[in-house]
Amino acid sequence: MRSFFSTQSNCRLRWQDLPGTGTPLVFIHGLGCASSYEYPRVVADKNFAGRRAILIDLPGYGYSEKPEDFSYSITAQASVVAELMAHLELDTFFLYGHSMGGSIAIEAAQKLTDGLCGLVVSEPNFHPGGGFFSKQICSESEADYVAELHHSIIQSENGPWAGSLSAAAAWAVWRGANSLINGNDWMDIFAQLDKPKTLLFGEQSLPDQDFTQVKSLNIKTEVLPDCGHSMSWENPSALAGALAAFCINNE
Repeated sequence: MRSFFSTQSNCRLRWQDLPGTGTPLVFIHGLGCASSYEYPRVVADKNFAGRRAILIDLPGYGYSEKPEDFSYSITAQASVVAELMAHLELDTFFLYGHSMGGSIAIEAAQKLTDGLCGLVVSEPNFHPGGGFFSKQICSESEADYVAELHHSIIQSENGPWAGSLSAAAAWAVWRGANSLINGNDWMDIFAQLDKPKTLLFGEQSLPDQDFTQVKSLNIKTEVLPDCGHSMSWENPSALAGALAAFCINNE
């Protein structure tokens, strides 16, 4: 695992650079997750076709450091992603973000137009207000969430999310959720981005108003079978194939 000191977050950021061919694809994880935990199975899948992959653990998550004085907002995390891309000195790259990571990827794409070949997002937060878990997390104050609710959610969670959530800083999770609730119009930014782009949804998450709206804008959409929001765990092969096809078509 590689690392560098991020001046944006005032902490050491860590990521995996998994070797392969072609233009690298950068993975940005969702709330309470970590790319090092969630995406190795996707990258290892035969459908991913051996592409180089960069798996970022955002500040506050996974193996990256977790300072208590960082905002963990969507905009601040997008600036960290842009800082890492500058550090890596990649001529070209693709971005992929899931859920909260999709919102971060959308804002990062605004900052990275020179080297960006395309953007894929899967079930991102497109509007302020947050989703089910963001609202649950922010139903308590940050102090109360850190003291009690974070541990309670981990104990009640039976799926893979419990593993990455237990490695996340509680304050990072609360502030990330709060930023999603009080956030940006990411749909508008996504629609206006003048780069190849696509929206992925799990079939079990449909019907969905955002999916319908994006499709009506003639932006490419794709439905992955046999999965819902947690597509990287529920159908990693389908996600791997969709990501590889997007990259091949836009190199």
